[in-house]
Amino acid sequence: MKTITTMRQPGIGNVRLTKRETEVLSLVAQGLTSQEVADQLFLSARTVSYHLAQVYAKLEVSNRVQAFRVASRMGLIPEQPHIDFM
Repeated sequence: MKTITTMRQPGIGNVRLTKRETEVLSLVAQGLTSQEVADQLFLSARTVSYHLAQVYAKLEVSNRVQAFRVASRMGLIPEQPHIDFM
């Protein structure tokens, strides 16, 4: 069963991210590399890249920073991710 996060913004339309896409984007927003996300979620780095490509297409962006900004604005992920510098 897939969990889908949906947000509707005026002029943007419906954006639906799967649970996995939301997890990947949230970890990337915390500053993790694709390999670090893969390790944490027990995926391959290639699978993480695939999920990011899906997110970019859905949000109509071309990189991680843009994806974070748009997803934050739409309420799909927290605006202030936790970053651990230890």
